Amino acid sequence: MLVALDLGRVSGINFERNTKMAYKIISSQCTACSACEPECPNVAIYEKDGTFVINPKKCTECIGYFDDAQCVAVCPVENTCVIDNNYPRYQA
Repeated sequence: MLVALDLGRVSGINFERNTKMAYKIISSQCTACSACEPECPNVAIYEKDGTFVINPKKCTECIGYFDDAQCVAVCPVENTCVIDNNYPRYQA
């Protein structure tokens, strides 16, 4: 499976330098249903201490794979996968 960093090598986009995670999971709202984990094309989501976490070094907002972040699209609890303002968003 190719992840965004691999896609970047092929397309010439340097995701590692140009993108940082723009989403986070609010752990107090996460029901640990695991809907998000298999949907992430970058394998950036993992379980930790009974909730799910997004790895900031792997998340690329699903750019290059989907039009929308898949964690947001599949999460059954509204406003659990949210933009993390501590990281700059990808700018095309």
